Amino acid sequence: MTIDQAQQEIVEEFSDIEDWMDRYAMIIDMGNALPAIDEKYRTPEHLIEGCQSRAWVNAELTDDGKVIYTADSDAIIVKGIISMLVKVLSGHTPDEILGSDLHFIGDIGLQEHLSPTRSNGLLAMLKQMRLYALAFKELQGRGNKQE
Repeated sequence: MTIDQAQQEIVEEFSDIEDWMDRYAMIIDMGNALPAIDEKYRTPEHLIEGCQSRAWVNAELTDDGKVIYTADSDAIIVKGIISMLVKVLSGHTPDEILGSDLHFIGDIGLQEHLSPTRSNGLLAMLKQMRLYALAFKELQGRGNKQE
C-alpha cells in the first residue's frame, strides 16, 4: 500500500462520521490498536520533544530499505494520532517518507480540532519521523559510496 493509499483509507474511515466526539472515539480506538512499543524504547532518547504529553517513537531500517516505526504515548488521543502516522509512513523508503504530503490530517479536519499544544505535538511527531527517514537516507547514501 502506498502512502497516498494509506491516507485515503484513513480519510474514508472518517468520512461517514460527522460528530467530532465520535471522531475522537475513533482516534482513541486506533491508538488502542497500536502495538505497544518495546520498553527499551521508552527512554528520553526516543521521547518526542515538543509534545505536551509523553510520546515515544522508534524507527528501524529493514534490509530492503524500508523504515518501520513503532510508537506509543501515555495520552490516548496522542496515541491515536501517532498510530495514524505509523500506519501511513511505516513500511516505506526514506525517499517516499521525505517526499510525502500528509494531506489526510487536513482532509479529516484533525488539525482544526486540536488544541494549539496538541497541534504542536503533531508537528513534533511528524518532524521526528521525518528526521529518522533523513538519517536512514544519509546512512544508505554512505553505504552506497563505500561499495
